[in-house]
Amino acid sequence: MKKKVLQLEKLEIGASMLRAMAHPMRIAIIELLTATKRLSVTEIYEKLNIEQASASHHLNILKNKGVLESKREGKMIFYSLKHDKLTEIIESLDRCVEA
Repeated sequence: MKKKVLQLEKLEIGASMLRAMAHPMRIAIIELLTATKRLSVTEIYEKLNIEQASASHHLNILKNKGVLESKREGKMIFYSLKHDKLTEIIESLDRCVEA
């Protein structure tokens, strides 16, 4: 069996993604996208009952750190998780806080 070597660059990218996710509203966005796979900005801010500007701010942070990807269709922008494995992080968090 090969020994897995941790690469500093990959660790830094992973830490940056985790820092971006480390906000309650961003976790909520990721949970929504885990359940629905793809949502527009409008759907996200309506489901979370937040202002459009706030949703856009959090979405941009998540996108810039490689957590989300976006696709423009006409005037609408749709967001989805860039990596399906991110759902496992959210599920782990849920298990950690269960009583």
